[in-house]
Amino acid sequence: MMGSTVDSMYIQQHLANERTFLAWLRTALAMKGIGFLIFGIELATDLGTPLTRTLAAAFSVLSFFAGMTVLVIGTVLFFRNRRTINAQQFKASGPAVLIAGIAVALVMLMLMIYVLLVSV
Repeated sequence: MMGSTVDSMYIQQHLANERTFLAWLRTALAMKGIGFLIFGIELATDLGTPLTRTLAAAFSVLSFFAGMTVLVIGTVLFFRNRRTINAQQFKASGPAVLIAGIAVALVMLMLMIYVLLVSV
């Protein structure tokens, strides 16, 4: 029989932590993808105005950095949670979730503004 490690004592918690990290990763990739998609559509069509092209570029940059922010937060939380699960000192991550929520809200707001300007 193999020796037991600290990680093996909390297998379910560590698996949940990994699933949560993967959710952060999917969110970050979706945020980046939305920005690139809008910018690609804007470049591929000749229907845009200078304002919508500038807005699409700004949206793409914002969504990239928001996605990177979410990815960094998710990665930091994964390793912090891993450490605190083993130490039996887990703490909820309020400020990090708030920052990620603000980043997602900004991307959604920019998307709404872009769609409204393009549809007019």
